[in-house]
Amino acid sequence: MATSRNSRSGSSPRKRGPLFPAVAAVFLALALPAQAATIYPHLIDNCGVVISLDGPPQRVVTIKSTATELLLSLGLAETIVGVGFQDGPLPDHLAANLPILSDKLPSQEVVLETEPDFIYGGWESNFAADGAGERATLAQLGIATYVAPAACRSVPPPKLTFERLFAEFGEMGVIFDVIDAANGLIDQQSALLASIASDDRGLTALWYSSGTKTPYLGAGTNAPAMIMEALGLENLYADIEEGWISASWEAIVAANPDVIILVDAAWNSAEQKKTLLAENPITSQLDAVIHQRYLVIPFPASEAGVRNVPATADMAAQLAGLDFAE
Repeated sequence: MATSRNSRSGSSPRKRGPLFPAVAAVFLALALPAQAATIYPHLIDNCGVVISLDGPPQRVVTIKSTATELLLSLGLAETIVGVGFQDGPLPDHLAANLPILSDKLPSQEVVLETEPDFIYGGWESNFAADGAGERATLAQLGIATYVAPAACRSVPPPKLTFERLFAEFGEMGVIFDVIDAANGLIDQQSALLASIASDDRGLTALWYSSGTKTPYLGAGTNAPAMIMEALGLENLYADIEEGWISASWEAIVAANPDVIILVDAAWNSAEQKKTLLAENPITSQLDAVIHQRYLVIPFPASEAGVRNVPATADMAAQLAGLDFAE
């Protein structure tokens, strides 16, 4: 059984071409351990909590799409006994019939009814008394908990990079003793990442996640920043050491970004955002709005997870198709 216990001004980015295969090899080497199989008991320091695993988890609850989709990508569908707070439908290649505990954050009572030995949360805030349960409380019940490293808050994570993202894939491979599957996933995504050519036009970009009166935007440390950098776009808020921030429309108009990235969510779609930007007297003045210079990313791909690299490749194709001729 798994157990856990408590422990202890941006500048314009340099433009570049495709990542070289050697870089992909470095990603792979750093993300994965040397051993071919996991040796238990296995200890992990995750967001300031030490997890001790006596064996691979057998009954897993996943909260947030990023957690669910990574386990499915590693072939672990049969270990999942419940999912909650999914941000959208699963992609076709990961389609699975999974028990849905709640459309939002499931309560501790609902989670415990599945008799899990491991809970994988996409946000640290998933583990609260009014949510899936506090990590210390769940540990006392013999349930290990894991937070996606990019979403840690009690121990602020370093700036997200693809190397760090792949390290999470590798860590899941070790936890579940499916290191070969993790190797394959990282190898596949590293190759795709290496094929993406960053744009060389010196374009500035705004990442528009949500909000109407006050927009919620991608800043300098999490998935939005990582993706924009890979695309060769200069993030307007790259110098803000947060994953996402709120800002004023007036400040955005003053910056007048060349491209606006729209997060497409069921509750705030890309089309709704386009309408808002076009009808708002302030934002309708933006060149990107006038000329419809948008890139679109699905919400489940906008947070650290297995969709980041494919979404970056898709957005690179969108970006290459934009016309900047006046």
